[in-house]
Amino acid sequence: MSRKALRTLNSYVFILPSLILTLALSVYPIIWALRYMFYDYQGFGVPQFIGLDNFSRVMRDDQFWNSVYNTFVYAAGKLIVTLPLCLILAVILNRAIKGRQLLRAIYFLPTIISTSVMAIVFIIIFNSYNGILNQYLMSLGIVSSPIDWLGPDNAMLTTVIIAIWGAIGNYMLLFLAGLQNIPEDLYEAASLDGANTIQKFWNVTIPLLGPVMQMIIMLAITTALKGYESIMVLTEGGPFGKTEVMFLYVYKLFFPVSTMSANVQQIGYGSAVGFVTALIVGVITLLYFWLSKRLNKIY
Repeated sequence: MSRKALRTLNSYVFILPSLILTLALSVYPIIWALRYMFYDYQGFGVPQFIGLDNFSRVMRDDQFWNSVYNTFVYAAGKLIVTLPLCLILAVILNRAIKGRQLLRAIYFLPTIISTSVMAIVFIIIFNSYNGILNQYLMSLGIVSSPIDWLGPDNAMLTTVIIAIWGAIGNYMLLFLAGLQNIPEDLYEAASLDGANTIQKFWNVTIPLLGPVMQMIIMLAITTALKGYESIMVLTEGGPFGKTEVMFLYVYKLFFPVSTMSANVQQIGYGSAVGFVTALIVGVITLLYFWLSKRLNKIY
């Protein structure tokens, strides 16, 4: 065997375990779900072929379209606050300030905490009756009665706040990596030209962070649209569907829980809903790619 053929064989041997796992845990389940989109199947018995009836049901499913609306509200609220806040924190922690390593670790800590554990902690904090936050606000005289943080009026706001807290460390670290790749010579040249701090930020930092920022925005959009774990633990999509997002609705159809609204396993319909959900996320991602390319041509 030639040396080139041996190197090729070694490469395939190294990637074979990952390839097998990808095929078994990603590709096969997708193909399996694509098949059952056209069947009436509840997880037992013989699947009944029904053609496009599941997709027709999706178009008439008010609960699903309510989850789509909630997803966009949730994602917009998370992105509008998280990205600017992460950029500001990254700029501050990129400076030579005392204790910056400790601050970086503190802000990154939520990223390594389990989503379920994080949600349980916030249930204790935001509990309407004996929650830590309500007790603190009442002791300071800011409010006279407990606020129903997980009630119909405030549940979405609460879930967005928790999502922002959980995402800050990850995106801040990516911004920080981008900032550290900007040469200091450019800032010195801008200072010699008379630029102040704000002018250096807009004319040096932002343009040179462009490629990193595009990647971060893409990750933030897809993550926000797919997020549901903390919501499932906090509110299970309630109350009255106020916080039910797309992927939580799909989860309920595949894995029904007695305390959730869907208590019958619906694999066929869930596959159709999952396909439409993935299509929505894919279209938004492609739209963002198209917009990014247009902006690159302009600037």
